[in-house]
Amino acid sequence: MNANALGINENSSHIVFITGGTKSGKSEFAEYLAKKVKTLSYVALSENNLDDKEWQDKINLHRKRRPKYWKLIETTDLINTLRKVQGPLLIDSIGGFVMKSIGKEQNEWSTKMNSLISLLIRRKSLTIIVGEQVGWSLVSEYKIGNTYIERIGELQKRITKIAKDNWLAINGRAIKIDEISIEIPT
Repeated sequence: MNANALGINENSSHIVFITGGTKSGKSEFAEYLAKKVKTLSYVALSENNLDDKEWQDKINLHRKRRPKYWKLIETTDLINTLRKVQGPLLIDSIGGFVMKSIGKEQNEWSTKMNSLISLLIRRKSLTIIVGEQVGWSLVSEYKIGNTYIERIGELQKRITKIAKDNWLAINGRAIKIDEISIEIPT
């Protein structure tokens, strides 16, 4: 299965959201779905910390899996990237967007989140988004950790509402949650 098998056209406004825990297979599944998209831009949302060997190993693993014909965009500025880049995107992972704004007050965070959602809705091409589930693990004893958990949960709920396909990666398996779930009324 890939984007074509799902009936996804790379030039249609179609959001695919894949979420899951650490090492669940979410990035691999997103890359698998996008494999046949020749004009894809891969947006790697993270700081490039050369002093963190484990992080560099993880980045290198991701780089090795990606096809050479994908355009790589390494950034922490997703808002400007969405404003500038046309065509199919794979965003890995949305937690980088949350981290970029972690020190912002709630009102400023809400404004940034609303801007992101608006830009995603207006896109005219395939957008695959990877997001991490963090609320299933330990609760942080630090305010910054709890802020991250709450903000990513809020953002991912909003992305799920606008996505045409929502997937949960767990233990190396992908479950299409749209087919086995109902939306919780809010």
